[in-house]
Amino acid sequence: MPGQSVGVVESRRAHFDQALHLRSGGVLPAYDLVYETYGTLNAAKSNAILVCHALSGHHHVAGHYADQPDNVGWWDNIVGPGRPLDTDRFFVVGVNNPGGCHGSTGPSSLNPATGKPWGADFPMVAVIDWVHAQARLADLLGIDSWAVIMGGSLGGMQALRWSVTYPERVRNAIVIAAAPKLSAQNIAFNDVARQAILTDPDFHGGNYYEHNTRPVRGLRLARMLGHITYLSDDQMGEKFGRELRNSAFSFGFGVEFEVESYLRHQGDKFAGYFDANTYLLMTKALDYFDPAREDNGNLTATMARSKANFLCVSFSTDWRFSPARSKEMVAALLANGRDVSYAEISLNFGHDSFLMDDAHYHGVIDAYLRNIKL
Repeated sequence: MPGQSVGVVESRRAHFDQALHLRSGGVLPAYDLVYETYGTLNAAKSNAILVCHALSGHHHVAGHYADQPDNVGWWDNIVGPGRPLDTDRFFVVGVNNPGGCHGSTGPSSLNPATGKPWGADFPMVAVIDWVHAQARLADLLGIDSWAVIMGGSLGGMQALRWSVTYPERVRNAIVIAAAPKLSAQNIAFNDVARQAILTDPDFHGGNYYEHNTRPVRGLRLARMLGHITYLSDDQMGEKFGRELRNSAFSFGFGVEFEVESYLRHQGDKFAGYFDANTYLLMTKALDYFDPAREDNGNLTATMARSKANFLCVSFSTDWRFSPARSKEMVAALLANGRDVSYAEISLNFGHDSFLMDDAHYHGVIDAYLRNIKL
């Protein structure tokens, strides 16, 4: 692995008393954002990179905690001295969005009006709400303009939203494995996942905290379904094939195939730490994302408001956010005369490719970042 890890890191908490008025009409009267930073903000405050997390992500992007050496950041392979997000040059910020379950104000946080967890009363959040919250964090850090805002999947959608909502505050946007809006098929996958949670007897209408239980079965099924869509058929075939855990069929409904074992492990692992209400909110934010809706579906008109330079990256085996979806964004940017670079990377990991440590992929990111003037 080229470069070095950022090593031991600490998370921080920022409290905001200014109400956050949400697109849904809901209001957060006050809220906390948990975030981490890596590297040093330069005197001109011109070297900051905001990394936006995907559906199940959070603020812990890189490094590890002193008391948890195995808790390594979800994008550690790309952040650090000598890595594409070079912390000797850049000041990198990761933040957990409102509605999350990793310390920022979310459904499992206490509602100041009731003294109980928000639960089902937590308002619906949209990508634009996260962008507004992140802008306030930037104000707190003294960052008027981000050198780069970037992310994969839902993180890439936040970068896109930033570029049209705060065009003066984004100089470069790196949008990876994303789309300008979800397809009907993607919305359908999300709804099936939500139904698994909503119909779990332990869900209790979203107020399961008061019942000292969690909808583990529903969340487990939701993650299993989602995980299938994040992988490519070729990768699953290469990794598992039709291998049996034992040498013969058991002619029952237990775990027989290795792929079944893998999916159940992933489901159990995820259900052990993630909050079901947060999963519902995040998938709905994905469904609602469609900046061009403000321009009657005309993405070219929407992207005319952006002033940033762009790098769009897609992956050959990503069937959930295919290269064709990235090309829609590229075409809209080019139609506006924007400076846009595009790379389609041949990787076998499906949608999850954006998380992988691949020399070609990381080389594309590194080359783009090296050409940025601070």
